[in-house]
Amino acid sequence: MFKHYEEVINFCQEKQVQMIDFKMIDLLGRWRHLTIPASRFTPDTLKYGIGFDGSNYGYAPIEKSDMVFIPDITTAVFDSFSEVPTLSMIGDVFIIAEPDNYPFDQYPRTIANKAEEYLTSTGIADEMIIGPEYEFHVFDNVSYECKPQQTNFSIDAEQAIWNSGETEYENLGYKIPRKGGYHIAPPQDILYDLRSRMCLLFEENNIPVKYHHHEVGGPGQVEIEVELGRLREMADKTMLAKYLIKNIAFSEGKTATFMPKPLYQEAGNGMHVHMHLFKNKQPIFYDKNGYANLSKEALYFIGGLLKHAPALLALTNPSTNSYKRLVPGYEAPVSICFATSNRSAVIRIPAYAKAPEHKRFEFRSSDATCNPYLAFAAMLMAGVDGIKNKIDPMKEGFGPYDVNLYNLTPEEQAKVKALPKSLNEALDALEKDHEFLLAGGVFPKRLIEIWIETKRKEANSVEEIPHPKEFELYYDL
Repeated sequence: MFKHYEEVINFCQEKQVQMIDFKMIDLLGRWRHLTIPASRFTPDTLKYGIGFDGSNYGYAPIEKSDMVFIPDITTAVFDSFSEVPTLSMIGDVFIIAEPDNYPFDQYPRTIANKAEEYLTSTGIADEMIIGPEYEFHVFDNVSYECKPQQTNFSIDAEQAIWNSGETEYENLGYKIPRKGGYHIAPPQDILYDLRSRMCLLFEENNIPVKYHHHEVGGPGQVEIEVELGRLREMADKTMLAKYLIKNIAFSEGKTATFMPKPLYQEAGNGMHVHMHLFKNKQPIFYDKNGYANLSKEALYFIGGLLKHAPALLALTNPSTNSYKRLVPGYEAPVSICFATSNRSAVIRIPAYAKAPEHKRFEFRSSDATCNPYLAFAAMLMAGVDGIKNKIDPMKEGFGPYDVNLYNLTPEEQAKVKALPKSLNEALDALEKDHEFLLAGGVFPKRLIEIWIETKRKEANSVEEIPHPKEFELYYDL
C-alpha cells in the first residue's frame, strides 16, 4: 500500500488509525501478530524493528531466540475486523548482529525472496507468475475432542443432505446431494452472498478476484479463484485471503476451514497453483509447435515438478489430513503425471489458456495447510531444476496421459508412479531428495531438518491415536 513512512503517517491521520498491527508467519504457516499504538510507529520502527522471541515461532533455539521483525509497509492494509481502527502489515525477521542486522535465512518470506532472486540469477526467467485457487468449507457448527477415553468430531452444515429429514427447525427442503454441489445455484447455494462479500473484501485489500462458486462438496464446499501475481506477492495474498475468509465467516456466525478432507466420502479442499515464467515481460512457456503449445522450457519445468513430486508434497501437502484427500474418485490427483484438461493428473494444462501470455499449467496436489512461502518457493526450485537438467517428462514416463487415470486397468496403473500415500512417506522422500531446494542457498538445510523433525512428530502423534473405525473393525475380534 505504501512506499514511504510519511504515507503511512498521513493515512493513519486521515483514517484516524489508533493501532498498527504486525503479522509474521510461523514455521507451520500460521500468522502471529503484535500490536503497537499508532503514535509509537516511528522511522526507527522501520530501521531497527521490534524484538520478539523466535523460539515460539518454531525456528530459533531458546538459547538464541532474540530476533527482530521489520515491517514491510508495502503490505499494509486496513483491518476490517478490528473495532479499534487498525492498520495491519507483514513483517520480515532479522538476526540481531553488529554492525547491522541481517535477514533470518529460515524465515519463509526470506526464502520466497531468495527463490525469486535465484530464478533471475539463472538467466532462465525473471518472474514466476502464479495463481492459487482457494477451496474451503463453510460450516455452521464444528466440535471435536481428543482424549484417552473419547475421540470424536461433529460437523454440521444447514445445506447438507444429511439435514433433509430435520424436523426440529424450519426445513425448506433445498439440500445438496453428496458430491453434487459443483456450480449449484440458489436456493441450494445458501453461501452465495457470503462469498460475494468475501470477494468484495478481497478487492478492497488488493486481491483481484477472477470468480467464485460453490464446489463439488455438498456440505458447504466453495471456491474463490484470484488473479495471478508474483511468487512472494501471492504468498502474502494467500495469507491475507485466509485471514479474510476465516474472519468474515466467523463474524457472520459460521466457521471456515481449509482442512483438505474434513468430511468422509465428500470432495476435499485443494489449493491448485497455476504457474508460468516470464523474461523481460515475455512468456517463455509458449511454443505453437509444442505439445499443448508448451515450450521445451515449460516441459522441462513440468519434468522437474514431477521428478521431485514425492519430496515436494512434504511441503505442499504437509498435514496427515492431506493424504486423505489424495485418493481415487474425487478429482484429486494420485498419479505422478501430466496431461491436458485432465483433473486426475498432478499437472493439468488448461486447454482454455491459448494465448502465449496465458499459456501455463497447474500443480493440482497442493493444499492450503501448506506454508505458502515454502510451498511456492519449492515448486519454483523443482521446476528450475527441471530446466537446468533438461528433465523431459515424456522420457521420464510421466505422460502425457490424456485419459481418466482412475479408469486405467491395474496393469496400466502400475506403469504410472504414485504420489506418497502418507505424510511420513512424503517426509521420507524429502529426506532423500532435497538438494534441488538448497541450490543458490534458497532453502537452508537446517530448516529442512527442522521441518522433517516437526512434521514427523505430528504424523506420529496422529498414528498413535486409536480411530473409531478400528473399533468397528476389530473390537469384537
